[in-house]
Amino acid sequence: MKILLVFDFDNTIIDDNSDTWIVQCAPDKKLPIELQDSYQKGFWTEFMGRVFKYLGDEGVRENEMKRAVTSIPFTQGMVELFNFIRKNKDKFDCIIISDSNSVFIDWVLEAANFLDIFAEVFTNPAAFDSNGHLTVENYHAHSCNRCPKNLCKNVVLVEFVEKQLQQGVNYTQIVYIGDGGNDVCPVTFLKKNDVAMPRKGYTLQKTLSRMSQNLEPMESSIVVWSSGVEIISHLQFLIKE
Repeated sequence: MKILLVFDFDNTIIDDNSDTWIVQCAPDKKLPIELQDSYQKGFWTEFMGRVFKYLGDEGVRENEMKRAVTSIPFTQGMVELFNFIRKNKDKFDCIIISDSNSVFIDWVLEAANFLDIFAEVFTNPAAFDSNGHLTVENYHAHSCNRCPKNLCKNVVLVEFVEKQLQQGVNYTQIVYIGDGGNDVCPVTFLKKNDVAMPRKGYTLQKTLSRMSQNLEPMESSIVVWSSGVEIISHLQFLIKE
């Protein structure tokens, strides 16, 4: 009987946003105003597609982007957390559900030798085309009106848990580790035995705290963290129970 650990990527595993970090590869480390202004709420992936095209047109190559992305620091204590998980592989399954893209996440995990920690990574698929431009697509289509149109993390999580159940894997509980507004949807569907772990001072934590003040029901327990070391402490407590 394992515990399922669900991780967000940007501002959770890494201590920044990979999509905004990549802008440092642009000329003068900024995007043209008209490109910045082209973003529409809920259509971030399409916006990043235009950013990647602009970088490619400006001659920014794959190795340069990879160097930038792999220089993003891990959030404090994450390396220790992953080493702890690796030592306790029999107790945990880990997945990532992220609104970043498959290329960036692979680069970061591979460079730090953490690819083996994760059973699955659910994110927007990306690839370099024949011109050397990075292209990105929406992860899926869904009908949830709370989430950006390219990704509802709750739909992904529910589908994964059901698929595992069909293969005979039943998780004792889910621990959801995230920071952002798009982590609110999956967290509100967690059950009584599950644990929501929002990063202190970030949107998810602020939203959950506002919801509890409004007495909006939440079944799961909430444990706030600032460092991966605090997550280790809570996981140690859970596996001792």
